Amino acid sequence: MTEVSSLTGRLLVATPALADPNFDRAVVLLLDHDEEGSLGVVLNRPTPVGVGDILGSWAGLTGEPDVVFQGGPVSLDSALGVAVIPGDEGPLGWRRVHGAIGLVDLETPPELLGPALGSLRIFAGYAGWGPGQLEGELGEGAWYVVESEPGDVSSPRPENLWRAVLRRQRSELAMIATYPDDPSLN
Repeated sequence: MTEVSSLTGRLLVATPALADPNFDRAVVLLLDHDEEGSLGVVLNRPTPVGVGDILGSWAGLTGEPDVVFQGGPVSLDSALGVAVIPGDEGPLGWRRVHGAIGLVDLETPPELLGPALGSLRIFAGYAGWGPGQLEGELGEGAWYVVESEPGDVSSPRPENLWRAVLRRQRSELAMIATYPDDPSLN
């Protein structure tokens, strides 16, 4: 078996050709990627559900918008916390994924993590791929792979994240940011 180069901490940006409605113009932060598969959360799918409605103790610690995000189509009844914590050492209850971005153990008392948090987002569900599945989709051209930035996790305007991430690329991908929602209207 060939070795899989880890994409953990990188962003998957859906190409305009990706036909799956779950991922239309999605920006996915990969939290784990290895030979056993991949797991990530969609950063730009806010729901109308407030964090306080399901995880009241964490409500005061999330940024704007203070809502739960749909992290993907898998396990919508489970919650994941993704936080940006600056510095070299993170507190108990937080596991570094990449740079300042990490996963929060939502069983940890919020008061232990609160003072260290730079930003926090709560996701219902996640996006998952079995062994080799993501590599197949990458080979088919379904995703662009780009570097993440800590601000991607806490974007105050998540509905604009797809365009913003593409626009900051120093390649032809920046032009894709202008791709119309419905090219047949051109």
